[in-house]
Amino acid sequence: MKVAVFGATGLVGSVMLEVLKERNFPVTELIPIASPRSKGKLIEFSGKSYAVVTPQEGLDMKPALAIFSAGGDTSLEWAPKFAEAGCYVVDNSSAWRMDETKKLIIPEINASVLTKDDMIIANPNCSTIQMLVALAPIHEAYKIRRIVVSTYQAITGTGVKAVTQMQNEREGVKGDMAYPYEIDQNCIPHCDSFLDNGYTKEEMKLVNETHKILDKTIKVSPTAVRVPVVGGHSESINVECEQPFTIAAVRWLLEHSKGIVVLDNPAKLEYPMPRMAHHKNEVFVGRLRMDVSNPQALNMWVVADNLRKGAATNAVQISEYLLEQGFIQA
Repeated sequence: MKVAVFGATGLVGSVMLEVLKERNFPVTELIPIASPRSKGKLIEFSGKSYAVVTPQEGLDMKPALAIFSAGGDTSLEWAPKFAEAGCYVVDNSSAWRMDETKKLIIPEINASVLTKDDMIIANPNCSTIQMLVALAPIHEAYKIRRIVVSTYQAITGTGVKAVTQMQNEREGVKGDMAYPYEIDQNCIPHCDSFLDNGYTKEEMKLVNETHKILDKTIKVSPTAVRVPVVGGHSESINVECEQPFTIAAVRWLLEHSKGIVVLDNPAKLEYPMPRMAHHKNEVFVGRLRMDVSNPQALNMWVVADNLRKGAATNAVQISEYLLEQGFIQA
């Protein structure tokens, strides 16, 4: 199977390649695609070297599957061209997420809505993916009424420029700034650009994507914060449910849900942290406890590697589902 990775030289693109290899996705020929300035650069994959090609060259090579991680404008331009050529596109940008004609997929939750005609499939935002993987089982059992979430998002969510900024600050080197302020030893309550309602785009993604994937009746109140972390995103989540529950029942439910690892033993200081989620594909949940101010609510702490389950792993899992259903052929 010919598989194209659009944005193969980028931070997420490189993780896409790692995950494809680790999960033994049946790639017979890799087509690494990037901007013309990267043309000819060699990419190592499964013991072979592949030269980076331009988008048009990649299209002409007729891949069966293309995983996009190259920005919204690029996806808007090229995803339809690949789809028209009969190539399934799994897109990691925000370009198609809220398009009513496109499915927004977290495989553990709603892969079953996909059909053979869904040629462009949207990968949700990283912070949405980990939150909803943890909350979907709770919603199914107890019906969630309201979510209050604060995210603590790793700089890798911004990209290589942000990682370089933090490294420069730690070494006392002046360089390009990905953020309006220093990020090392700091927290910036600002992810993406601000909107007219006072929220950022990142915060509203949590609202809008929850409504599209899980339930449009759920009320969501988000705050997104950038923190000097590399390993993954963390989220403090308060969940109010319509049906009564116990923490023991919720813990059991999460322990028996796909893609979730429960680390919840405060007596032994066991709880999720970005360091332990780094390079992992699961969503880690802990600090489960009743809301002392509301008998219908609980608090939880959710951590995941934003480049893996928050991006690459979720995209590859979607691709695996397409393969399992016979929409693409190995």
